[in-house]
Amino acid sequence: MSTSSLAFPSLHHPNLNLDTPKPFRRRRTTAVRLIVNSKDSIPPLSATSADIAPTATGNASTNLPLRPIPGSYGIPFVQPLKDRFEYFYGAGGRDEFFKSRVQKHKSTVFRTNMPPGPFISNNPNVVVLLDAKTFPTLFDVTKVEKKDLFTGTYMPSTELTGGHRVLSYLDPSEPKHAPLKKMVFFMLKSSIKRIFPEFESTYNELFETLESELAQKGKASFNDAGEQAAFRFLGRTYFETNPEETHIGKDGPKLISTWVLFNLGPLLRLGLPWFVEEPLLHTFRLPPALIKKNYKKLYDFFETSSSEIIEHAESLGISKEEAIHNILFTICFNTFGGIKILFPNTLKWIGRAGTNLHTQLAAEIRGAIKTHGGGKVTMAAMEQMPLMKSVVYESLRIEPPVALQYGKAKRDFTVESHDAVFEVKEGEMLFGYQPFATKDPKVFDRPEEFVADRFVGDGEELLKYVTWSNGPETEGPTVGNKQCAGKDFVVLITRLFVVEIFRRYDSFDIEVAASPLGAKVTLTSLKRARV
Repeated sequence: MSTSSLAFPSLHHPNLNLDTPKPFRRRRTTAVRLIVNSKDSIPPLSATSADIAPTATGNASTNLPLRPIPGSYGIPFVQPLKDRFEYFYGAGGRDEFFKSRVQKHKSTVFRTNMPPGPFISNNPNVVVLLDAKTFPTLFDVTKVEKKDLFTGTYMPSTELTGGHRVLSYLDPSEPKHAPLKKMVFFMLKSSIKRIFPEFESTYNELFETLESELAQKGKASFNDAGEQAAFRFLGRTYFETNPEETHIGKDGPKLISTWVLFNLGPLLRLGLPWFVEEPLLHTFRLPPALIKKNYKKLYDFFETSSSEIIEHAESLGISKEEAIHNILFTICFNTFGGIKILFPNTLKWIGRAGTNLHTQLAAEIRGAIKTHGGGKVTMAAMEQMPLMKSVVYESLRIEPPVALQYGKAKRDFTVESHDAVFEVKEGEMLFGYQPFATKDPKVFDRPEEFVADRFVGDGEELLKYVTWSNGPETEGPTVGNKQCAGKDFVVLITRLFVVEIFRRYDSFDIEVAASPLGAKVTLTSLKRARV
């Protein structure tokens, strides 16, 4: 979440032993990259943001017309409230909110107001970038500032993060950004050897739980059990601790979800009547004091389980307290939040695709494990699963776990859409609605459809337009950019999730319902693999 803030060079690395017999070819953009020292991904841990070349989104000479940015912000206070109401409660939801304005202005670049507006956000005015050509401007830190914009035109109270502005709210130019991101890289790197065994162990437990519930009730809810498994896996992998065996017990996902609600409430729809949601979530902030005790339980867990990471953070000049709040945010908001959205969404799209895709995935996955993994899931085996990798990227493309991106213009510059060039002025807030950029019909054939093999073979070239992580899928996080530090960790474990499903089952059936974050998935059948 880099907001639901949801990077791995090849896993062939001197400090990594995952049975990879030879380096992956550099031209294969789908190679899973791990956070290690590599000139192609993150810099050495001693590097600073000044060492990193920013993403280039400059404008070459063009024959496209120069247009003023269409749209207006309307009457202050009144129009932002009208826009907020239409955004949350209008027919067609968020997608229709943007589609109607594209049609009205005949442009994928326009001005409007974004929630929450009064009284939470001081300035709701944004310039919207909706196509795949303009959207990457939001990643160019030479043009846009990312300070305090993780959740958009407002920032949650720092009382929700121990009084600290955590990494997600820092611009790369700020002194604390580099050491905090290095801490997260260290956290990822130190967990490498535990990822595969802990994932297999934890998700075997999950599937046994789901099978038991399905046998008893005729259906099984994936989300609640999946969230328990996700937090258990993260605790075991990063800290060698099962949170369920600590004072947290099985309350971890509930504690996290409540805390996330207090952070993201102004941007969420819970399905309540508008006259309840508007004053409760979108007009005034929920008081942080109401969840202080819950947050302290999470803080205490990370304080007692993160000693190695805290020690490394202190060597980078980060205080113990600041390190713990950042570890908590990284695990609970970014990583757990990403899994909470991405795993059910992936299950949804694969489930809807039907048995033909299931049969192909099962054959590819089992064949690769047998031939290239010696019967085990290894990176060597996973690199021989092009359809599985494509399915994961297609899930990320069609329904990105991070929907909203923001940046404030550092200077005057121009942005070029497919049809025109627009002038942006210093200080203007830029906004991108990611699902439109990743379903741009001028880039993707059948953009609204789930095409399982879209990124197989020559289709790999399209991965540069899969931008769910505050950057392109073909690039990696550095201390000098704002791409999600754990981007490739999330991709890797999503691949492992698909692999574990089809190691165990030939096919499955689902029911899907709406949820404030991601999809709510219920399993109605699991067809065990035929031996």
